[in-house]
Amino acid sequence: MIVNPAAANGRTARQWPDIARRAEAHGLDVDVRLTERRGHATELAATAVAEGAELVVAVGGDGTVSEVANGMAGATATDLAVVQRGSGCDFIRTFGISKDADRALEVAAHAPTRTIDLGRLSYAGRDGSPESRHFVNVASAGLTGVVADRVNRSGKPLGATAAFAWGAIATFAGYRNSPFTVEIDDERIDQVCNNAIVANCRYFAGGMKIAPDADPSDGLLDVLVWGDVSRLDLARNLHKLYRGTHTTHPKATIRRGRGLRQHPAGRPPASVAEKGAVLRAASRRLQRRDASTCPSLSVSAANSTSSLLWSSSKRASWLSADGSAVRRLRSFRGR
Repeated sequence: MIVNPAAANGRTARQWPDIARRAEAHGLDVDVRLTERRGHATELAATAVAEGAELVVAVGGDGTVSEVANGMAGATATDLAVVQRGSGCDFIRTFGISKDADRALEVAAHAPTRTIDLGRLSYAGRDGSPESRHFVNVASAGLTGVVADRVNRSGKPLGATAAFAWGAIATFAGYRNSPFTVEIDDERIDQVCNNAIVANCRYFAGGMKIAPDADPSDGLLDVLVWGDVSRLDLARNLHKLYRGTHTTHPKATIRRGRGLRQHPAGRPPASVAEKGAVLRAASRRLQRRDASTCPSLSVSAANSTSSLLWSSSKRASWLSADGSAVRRLRSFRGR
């Protein structure tokens, strides 16, 4: 059991001993390991896989789930289960896993396994050096990257939903949409964009149902390209993002494909997509997808979400994705 004691504004530090006792009551023989810093959950998960653990239970927010998935990528005999303790809880929404610890532990102990898609990202970090990691939920380039960075720095005292909604409105006040080239399989889209969103699951940003039809086991990426929407347009339609009814908006381009590459208009991508990885999680078989990011000006690995969010500016934010060669997260215990 990998526990982020800082999750849920620090409440998990007090709650995890009780969660561990409940896990044992459900028949799970747990070895609790606490995270101490950003990225530590990835190290702990990789160690658990190397030691032959049959199951890793991630206790924390979406950021913890993302880190654990990165440590389990490539595992062939280890399952993943989630006891969500963060503010957003976006990853579990797609699978109908309860926020209640007992119900989540019941799933961890007894649910069948399924294989889900896992995205792999390649991008340039803030210092320009190449980096890569995996994602299990949503990846996006554009306004959402700036919003995620703002929310992570300011905190979420009123919860993730309110924080991201306010963050989107406040950020857009000084944000400029940028001309991008977006390539989805064989289709090329050249236009001024507010966002390009690649979804493995359905929810992000504290409950936004951004990809209502996404299937995390179909080996494909659901893509939403937001065009040159205005501030007023965003404010008027923000509520639709939470209901999943935004897909008919005239400036929303919806696609599903095996690959996506995004780069600033007039500038070629610097790298190609990479193959995905394998991970096991628990509740029916889920398959994960591939995604890679080319160099971007700013990369925000949001601790409150299970996605990587890229900040874009007038200059550059690149995203590339390819789901043609799926290596799985192996299995996930969910519904």
